[in-house]
Amino acid sequence: MNKVLQQEQLYRTKRGKALLGHTVNTSLKYKLWITFLLIIICIGGYAYYRQLKFGLIITAMRDYTSWGIYISNFVFFVAISLVGSLISSILKLNNNNWSRPLTRLSEIIAVAAIICAAVIIIVDMGRPDRFFYVIMHLRIQSPIIWDVIIISTYLVISLLLLYLSLLPDIALCRDRLTVIPKWKKWLYRTLSINWSNHPKQIEMHLKVTKILAITVLPVAFAIHTVTSWLFATTWRPGWDSTNLGPYFVSGAFMAGAAVIIVGMYLVRIHLKLKKYITELHFEKMGRLLVLLSLVYLYFNINEYLGPAFKMVGVEGEHITELFTGKYAPMYWFVQLVGLILPIFFLIFKPFRKPLPIFIISIFVVLGAWLKRFLIVIPSLQHPYLPIQDVDESYLHYIPTWEEWAITFSSFAWFLLIITVLIKLFPVIPILKEKLDSETIDKLNIFKNENS
Repeated sequence: MNKVLQQEQLYRTKRGKALLGHTVNTSLKYKLWITFLLIIICIGGYAYYRQLKFGLIITAMRDYTSWGIYISNFVFFVAISLVGSLISSILKLNNNNWSRPLTRLSEIIAVAAIICAAVIIIVDMGRPDRFFYVIMHLRIQSPIIWDVIIISTYLVISLLLLYLSLLPDIALCRDRLTVIPKWKKWLYRTLSINWSNHPKQIEMHLKVTKILAITVLPVAFAIHTVTSWLFATTWRPGWDSTNLGPYFVSGAFMAGAAVIIVGMYLVRIHLKLKKYITELHFEKMGRLLVLLSLVYLYFNINEYLGPAFKMVGVEGEHITELFTGKYAPMYWFVQLVGLILPIFFLIFKPFRKPLPIFIISIFVVLGAWLKRFLIVIPSLQHPYLPIQDVDESYLHYIPTWEEWAITFSSFAWFLLIITVLIKLFPVIPILKEKLDSETIDKLNIFKNENS
């Protein structure tokens, strides 16, 4: 018994301090980071105010390019939101225990991304009140309503997965963190909903978590498949393809894996969690990123090779503009720097160390966003039935400062949500999800000792 108490005391002093310290201590670096994000958000808020006041005419979107970087952002955020299902569902159900320290970070990223994806769509609509028309006058024939339903479903499931994984640790914060503001104590007490690590609670918790982990898989595949249908069901060069569903899904998993690697590195450095997010995790994620990139490379070749062989009509013009035209520098940057070179470098073990893979993943994420830009914009500028005698500005799309400000603001919101959640809650799961009888006894002793 004394040995168990000593072990729990060690847990409280060393491991608890390492994993809970950031929730109590607020550094100057954290305050400056939050201030920086809020400044970007305020600039974006002013740009959005101008958009509400003057309408979408302040953007560069016209009758040709009716979707701009707002939709590129939407597709990007939807893509990286799949990281939650990749880490917390697929790897968890396969009993890959090495990924356990990454589950909460991936779930936080997924929640932040899907929230921003939903909001950016409302921004793109011009008038926010029109979102309610989509619900009030829904047409089941339209893929748009499918997208609304599947995104809402994925958001709810992602929130539940995150909350359930946090629940035991929120109770731990409630019991252990005493030198914190009253609002924080109230928050932990409210969210913990009387959790006491009782065996029946744990049993129910495991069942519900497993059900959600299974349920999120088809929803995760559906969310990007349905998003791809928004493109594929419109007759446009570059979109008129049956390949878009798996193409989008594979690209989403690759982008999501790169985002989690970037997040791992930053959390590991700034929260001093090298003991918990080890080089082994970067090694495993590096191999996973290579696998996902190879799958995406296959679909990428498949997507462009067919039209490139035919080079017929507007499809040929679209491919020519990507390969050798004004979008060629961006296209080849995406293919080479954002896809092929990362695969090549990550094959070698030295590049799967924390710093090299962090840098490589940044280029993968940048390539993923530029790829979404290339999916949206060039196709819209090559319609099968061009409008006659239009203004020259209709034929080109260069985002205005308002569009860029709102875009950067959406990324600032994404980072702010992640930062606040990491600040409030332990980013590494403290209590194991699978608790045997011995661990349950220890937890009960741990609770009784401090009651």
